[in-house]
Amino acid sequence: MDKSISYISPAWPCYTGIVAERGEGCLVYGQDGRTYLDFTSGIGVTNTGHCHPRVVEAVRAQAEKLLHGQANILLHSPLLDLISELRTIVPSGLDGFLFKNSGSETIEAAVKLARMATGRPNVIVFQGSFHGRTVGAMSMTTSKTIYRAGYQPLMSGVAVAPFPYAYRYGWEPEQTVEWCLNELRFLLLSQTAPEETATIVVEPVMGEGGYVVPPPGFLKGLREICDQHGILLLIDEVQSGFGRTGRWFAHEYFGIVPDIMVVAKGLASGLPLAGVIARMSLMEQWTPGAEGGTYGGNALACAAAVATIRAMRDEKMLENTQARGDQLRSGLRRLQEEFPAIGDVRGLGLMVGAEFTDSAGKPDKRSAVAVKEAAQDEGLLLLTCGTYDNTIRFIPPLVVTAEQIEDGLGRFGRALAKVLEA
Repeated sequence: MDKSISYISPAWPCYTGIVAERGEGCLVYGQDGRTYLDFTSGIGVTNTGHCHPRVVEAVRAQAEKLLHGQANILLHSPLLDLISELRTIVPSGLDGFLFKNSGSETIEAAVKLARMATGRPNVIVFQGSFHGRTVGAMSMTTSKTIYRAGYQPLMSGVAVAPFPYAYRYGWEPEQTVEWCLNELRFLLLSQTAPEETATIVVEPVMGEGGYVVPPPGFLKGLREICDQHGILLLIDEVQSGFGRTGRWFAHEYFGIVPDIMVVAKGLASGLPLAGVIARMSLMEQWTPGAEGGTYGGNALACAAAVATIRAMRDEKMLENTQARGDQLRSGLRRLQEEFPAIGDVRGLGLMVGAEFTDSAGKPDKRSAVAVKEAAQDEGLLLLTCGTYDNTIRFIPPLVVTAEQIEDGLGRFGRALAKVLEA
């Protein structure tokens, strides 16, 4: 083992211990000589697969021209080309763009925008949410206490409403939606008045909180409440965006348009790039110079993002995501019949979670973590998520083939048998 590993901060743990030599498509080749089927995509980042040839070529070509043109000083073609490409896939009303480096940065910037545009201080988020680790974003994150513990005091003005996690509550979807929307209305009477609430921030599919898809009607209900009170609806598409759910953005499934949207992860196939996308009428209320950053809209990252969007469109990755997602969920449900420790299978596209519960229906972290580790022994890379860390999430690249899905299901089945039949 390279002794340099011992100098990496333990605050930044590596859950696999694998040192990657290279990656290609859905495969990672380790220095240990093994080949791994990667169903993590670097936490939903390499949506086009590892080292997609068009992305690699775009980065190579741009590196010969310009590595860095700071946006306050120099504009460059990749930035302008990226805006043109994004305008073909985002809702038509969202015509203002600001680029950052990470999801946390975009959340911070988007909340600043909402506060400035409305003149209101407060923010509503949802139980189980994950919005980042910087102080403001961390203050809005409720998926695990580990992200917040020891860092008090956090940003004030954040209220937390329940998310419609029907499986956890044990209710029918319609009942869950009605209760959660009523609780939100109660919150607006009891914790933060509408006239002091700038924005409601929500993940259209909950990520770190357990890969929970809200039932129909919930996001429309949020949109109606926001419209009623002049509150801005901020959709966090950091993990669910850029084809991950089988549509460009997960909120498209729910028939709503946000006022502000933040994106990151899959945008540039592995290069650090993120964005705040909003109505220009909102952006124009931002004081010039009130927001910025040295590296936002980096030329290499923008070139990679342009190539990413074009490759996804030309190679019909969204259509593949829908088909392979159906295949994956069907296969997991077959395994669920054999292994009832899998209490729930859910997701959209290739953003799929399998939640583990014990015989009493309680969260079963032990089994989930053990199965994830056994899957790695089988050459399949997976991650867990959820407040109890009892949901295994499947996030393969959007180029995954039917054969690779079946291969992955086979490896997962062997891991289940090894752990649950021991």
